[in-house]
Amino acid sequence: MQKVVLVLGGARSGKSTYALNEASAINGKKAFIATAEILDDEMRVRVENHKHERGKDWDTYEEPLGIASVIEKIRDGYDVIIIDCLTLWVSNIMHAGSDVSVEIKRLVSVISVNHSSTIYIISNEVGLGLVPDIPIGREYRDILGRLNQEIASAATDVIFMVAGIPLIIKGAG
Repeated sequence: MQKVVLVLGGARSGKSTYALNEASAINGKKAFIATAEILDDEMRVRVENHKHERGKDWDTYEEPLGIASVIEKIRDGYDVIIIDCLTLWVSNIMHAGSDVSVEIKRLVSVISVNHSSTIYIISNEVGLGLVPDIPIGREYRDILGRLNQEIASAATDVIFMVAGIPLIIKGAG
């Protein structure tokens, strides 16, 4: 049965830990699509720590931009896929100068197609904080907010993380 779970929350709310714990309980092949780019030593340490947390049961695909293409290629070969995270993905697309709306439509289309994998998609809820004081910050917040709405609409389940506690917004969790 097709299942798409959107896991939202603020920074350090427990999104990734929740998704990893839930997905790790699923039997079968596991894939992790990482959107982070290693641009400095601090990020390198974070990435290595995350790989260590996942363990050897997970195949990792590092893809900062083309996550829809990766999903299309691997979705039928894995029982569970985690995408971590849309927040960095949008930032990467904006930085690359690509058309964000085209990429969003493609991602929503790809996750909406019938497939056999359970997909966990992690994203930050950035609309609960201060309004950014620069135009690019407001544009980023607005794009991510619209993306989260579209993914939530296509998802079977939506979980909102607060202080490490999952709140079921949509579906059975």
